Amino acid sequence: MTTSNSEVSAIRAAILEGAPGEELASLALPESFRAAYVRRDEVAMFEGVPSAEKDPRKSLHVDEVARPELAPDEVYLAVMASSINFNTVWTSIFEPLPTFGFLDRLARESEWAARHRRDEHIIGSDASGVVLRVGSAVRNWKPGDHVTVHCNHVDDQDPSAHDDSMLATNQRIWGFETNFGGLAELSVVKANQLMPKPTHLTWEESAVNALCNSTSYRMIVSDNGARMKQGDSVLVWGATGGIGGYAIQYVLNGGGTPVGVVSSPERAALLNAMGCEAVIDRRAEQYAFWKDEHTQDETEWRRFGGRIRELIGEDPDIVFEHPGRSTLGASIFAVKRGGTVVTCAATSGYMVEFDNRHFWMKLKRLLSSHFANYAESWAANRLIDQGRIHPLLSTVHPLDDVGEAARSVHRNEVEGKVGVLCLAPEEGLGIADPAKRERIGEDKITLFRRHAG
Repeated sequence: MTTSNSEVSAIRAAILEGAPGEELASLALPESFRAAYVRRDEVAMFEGVPSAEKDPRKSLHVDEVARPELAPDEVYLAVMASSINFNTVWTSIFEPLPTFGFLDRLARESEWAARHRRDEHIIGSDASGVVLRVGSAVRNWKPGDHVTVHCNHVDDQDPSAHDDSMLATNQRIWGFETNFGGLAELSVVKANQLMPKPTHLTWEESAVNALCNSTSYRMIVSDNGARMKQGDSVLVWGATGGIGGYAIQYVLNGGGTPVGVVSSPERAALLNAMGCEAVIDRRAEQYAFWKDEHTQDETEWRRFGGRIRELIGEDPDIVFEHPGRSTLGASIFAVKRGGTVVTCAATSGYMVEFDNRHFWMKLKRLLSSHFANYAESWAANRLIDQGRIHPLLSTVHPLDDVGEAARSVHRNEVEGKVGVLCLAPEEGLGIADPAKRERIGEDKITLFRRHAG
């Protein structure tokens, strides 16, 4: 595997040899390292190109970038693996707008924030790796710690960040609304983004969970979300996707009944293998919720709701919603009287419509959700470490192929999550507790990978 320079090679070798933290802390840090980034001078490269035809391979670069200075509340992280999220795709195709505006606004907040304003945006909102250095204000972490990273970037000096930090006026997503993300050999990460790496997982298995798993936890389990109870029925759109696959696991783990919506027989079979018995193949059943660009079809909503009742005998208590425009009208209609639709995204379009009569007269709730706070992310990571929730890793790419990896997500060609090896030279490394892995079960941990193969 290519590395940027001798210092990076020495760091990787020391980690692979199991060097103690004191030795890692004594190693020289490189002045530069390899990272995936988009360029400020290329934000107009896709003008006039339809969204579906925009190619991340053209906009994502992998090359040397300068190492930023370390703030007191941050750590330098040797990134062993990362993953592709939809925000990686959005950044790479400059939609819904170029992310350099986010970096410029952040840069105005403080002297330390000014580091984020660069002509390259280093992307990536997931990572697993090893702490190399800690800032002077870091208390709970030290060099040598094996960690995963959640992407909630927040300054706790703001009173709005306390109670629920997702409501903070300066809340951002690391690697999307900040610079120095995880698709790189090194990263700078706030100490309050770190979590212990699950001991039974590889680097790449550990790297794919934090963003999507934490998002699903908040939506389904948290007091800030739908607060699913045992026995609740939950309709999950995109049920084998990056967040849907975790949602199915939370419903099953919490004693609920999932109804998974997918778009192929292969994805339906994967859901069955996960333990989800009620499956709707929307493509096979030819649901068309819009008659045309401006008119939805209530008869299709009714057909969809009837199909759900055929499968589980009732309307769903909760709908796990993220496609947005293409499905929200059907979701509002299908959820039970007094039920909750919880939404975190709008991958098919953010200008949504629904029939308000079915909403207000049946006392339904529409609840917004965005990523997760530190406590929720920590709880979700703990369930991964306990083997109650499993990674959705399906494919793995080297850092040099990050453009191809992002393109596969953009084109909906993969199930679950796409991992990216950064400093890890190959797959399968980083398992600290093989006995625990055997006890949890290789078949559960690698289900999505085996399905993809």
